[in-house]
Amino acid sequence: MSRTDPDRGLRAVARVREVRERDSRLGLLRASEEHRAQEQRAEELDQTVRLRAADGAPQGQGLPQWAEQRRALMALAAAAGRAHADAEAAARLKASAHEHWQRDRARLGAVEHLLGLRAQARHEELERAAARELDDIGGQAWLRRREAAR
Repeated sequence: MSRTDPDRGLRAVARVREVRERDSRLGLLRASEEHRAQEQRAEELDQTVRLRAADGAPQGQGLPQWAEQRRALMALAAAAGRAHADAEAAARLKASAHEHWQRDRARLGAVEHLLGLRAQARHEELERAAARELDDIGGQAWLRRREAAR
């Protein structure tokens, strides 16, 4: 234990916890961005599928052209399905990153709370020591006045 800082070791633990909390928060931000991008991609593909499906079969088009458009539409729908699956995977990753950040934040909070309790205990001990000293000074002054009065 250091003479200058009784909580030196605990402060080192707090610094490590701060770094871990910051890293997990950055990981959560990255996972959120990835999730948002995947959702946007899935929505864009859905929009494209809806627009292409709404076009229907143009007049004067033969069966081979219609079949080709239908295959392209089905491929787009499959890509949209994969994009939704990717968005769901990104959502699970985001939830996991959020739990990890919450856990790291709680650990940091516990260390900071312990540091606060220790500082408060030292402060209270200093106040008790000062009160004892003032009580001794007051008692000595009372004895001097009593002896002087005799």
